[in-house]
Amino acid sequence: GIPVLAMVDTNCDPDPIDLVIPSNDDAIRAIKLMVNQISAAANEGLQIRMAVQADEEVEEDEKYLG
Repeated sequence: GIPVLAMVDTNCDPDPIDLVIPSNDDAIRAIKLMVNQISAAANEGLQIRMAVQADEEVEEDEKYLG
């Protein structure tokens, strides 16, 4: 199935979670911090992927052009 990523406090069972983020899952500040960090990492990964794809397209074009 789909891997589960979750913020888990000491009062939770982490067994069904695939990727545990130890954190205070009741504090809005902690939740915002984690969500912002995960979002920033996802955006950075997307930018890297787009740059790699652009480089691959240039290499492909150069291969056919000369």
